[in-house]
Amino acid sequence: MSDIMNLNVRISGSLRDFVTETVTDGDYENVSEYVRALIRRDKERAEREAMEAMKVRLQDAFAVADSEYEHLSADDLRRRALAGTNR
Repeated sequence: MSDIMNLNVRISGSLRDFVTETVTDGDYENVSEYVRALIRRDKERAEREAMEAMKVRLQDAFAVADSEYEHLSADDLRRRALAGTNR
């Protein structure tokens, strides 16, 4: 991996104690591994939330009566895409 980001994070007090305890208890080999795990978990959470939002949008779309849909040709869709509009 050639594109690496280095982080410098300062923590103190109870946060420092918590991180030290978590790493010392053997849950993680070092602080960097712990931080990477936290970032992965947050990424997974964000992906789950995005998927849930998409499910809601799809459920709403499928709940619309067929008569409310507008029939469009591929050319209509291309024109709209080039115009940058949804309607």
